[in-house]
Amino acid sequence: MHSNYPGAFALLPMVVAAAACPAPAAAQAAAPTQAPATASAPGKPEAPTPTQAPATPSAIGYPATGDGEGTVPGKFNVSRWAEDWRGMRDPAKRDDPLDRLKYLPLTDSGDVYLTLSGELRYRVQETTNPDLRDRAAQRQDRTRVFAGADLHLGEHVRVYGELAHAGLQGLNLGTPGANLRNRLTLQQGFGEVKGSIGGAEVGVRGGRQEFSDGPNLLTAVRDDPTLHFVLDGVRGYARGKHVRADVFDLHFVNYGQGGLGDDRTDSARRFSGATFGYVVPQTFLGKSKLFLDPFVWRLRSDAAVWGRQTAREERMFYGLHLYGEIDRATIDWTVNHQGGSFGDRSISAWQAFIAQTWRIAASSDAPRVGVHVDYASGGGGASGRGTLRTPSGLYGNNIYYSYQLFLTPANLLAISPNITVQPVKSLRVTAEYTMAWRPNEDEAVYRASGAAFAGTQNVAGKHTADLIRAQAVWTVTPRISLTGRYEHLMVKDALSNAGYKNSDFLVGWISLRF
Repeated sequence: MHSNYPGAFALLPMVVAAAACPAPAAAQAAAPTQAPATASAPGKPEAPTPTQAPATPSAIGYPATGDGEGTVPGKFNVSRWAEDWRGMRDPAKRDDPLDRLKYLPLTDSGDVYLTLSGELRYRVQETTNPDLRDRAAQRQDRTRVFAGADLHLGEHVRVYGELAHAGLQGLNLGTPGANLRNRLTLQQGFGEVKGSIGGAEVGVRGGRQEFSDGPNLLTAVRDDPTLHFVLDGVRGYARGKHVRADVFDLHFVNYGQGGLGDDRTDSARRFSGATFGYVVPQTFLGKSKLFLDPFVWRLRSDAAVWGRQTAREERMFYGLHLYGEIDRATIDWTVNHQGGSFGDRSISAWQAFIAQTWRIAASSDAPRVGVHVDYASGGGGASGRGTLRTPSGLYGNNIYYSYQLFLTPANLLAISPNITVQPVKSLRVTAEYTMAWRPNEDEAVYRASGAAFAGTQNVAGKHTADLIRAQAVWTVTPRISLTGRYEHLMVKDALSNAGYKNSDFLVGWISLRF
């Protein structure tokens, strides 16, 4: 790949130097041994999993949850490449025959080994009034098959590959996307080289890969569709104990629906930039495990579409992401300004995502109450005039506001109180009520795909919708989980005045991972 974005990768030497410097005593005391979860709500997790594991631990010691790859510590991960199964070289730690597949030594020393992984998921869902129009209900029967292989050639080199199949049957399916119906695809295929320079862990990863080093509402693997969201390109990182940096230059991927030969790198959409990280010292807030991640990104789209206009768009993202734990509270806060140009028009847009939950007792399974308040500016998208003030949601979590993909952080103000309870250890139930408005009545209401609800820019009303949502996850075993979700969306004047209708959504699925 030829890059015209050398500035991001030029930052690596400076970050290596910073990571190698000793941290102040306060920061050294603050480095958490276990990274925190992020604030949760029914739509916050892209999809529930049994339990999740950190990425391969940094040899230098930057906490896994803050390094842009890992998630909540446990056993399995939504991103299978991020799991670390070296512990399975000890037979005493294996619980069943499938554990043997997690560590297959290829040399006598065991430094060269293979990890195999897989997932089977069967899902059935029904949506009334699809697209919020008065029409027959849609039913989707989805099948997911993932198969991955992770080859470690010593401590410094690895190669990861993952094949995927997406099956789809049902009623009133319309034209399914290639992430829902796909005979076979190379979902991921990358090589990685890493080592240590000046006391910092450094590495480069190139190929087709998942990238979610940022706020969940902007970058996510999107586990709700059958296939994950992936990109082609290169990513470099440098990590010390208390600071880190990731730089990247990636292109979107257009899935085909046939075999392995029809997926294409989308040269017209390029995503590049840098994400930095800092472990916030505990002395600032007492008992805490917090991370602060500034980011500077660029999204270039050769044929972006806003309203009736198609033009080249250069969109810059300048943001701060603060997340982690403060005592029994969990927070996930982001402020993001977007600038740049769309054709001959300037871009000036804002987003703020403020999510927090509170565990009401010391026990880890105590009920949690929370609320997330989200704002996204709007203006100029549907009208095609003046400064474009409607932000991009990039490829963020597309079910955060609506399981039916009916809302996104563009021209949006949403307030969502929620509660999560665990009536028994293996069952987690979450309920949420969302109230959504559009800040700019002259701008359209937008879907999770980024497309506008046709006609909404021409009708009066700021109140967009209210949503009742519930989710239950039963972890039958560490490998098997059952999930159910329900959503009732009540359109308000911004949608109803344009002819849109209420909708119900019900889904259930079973997942098996190894």
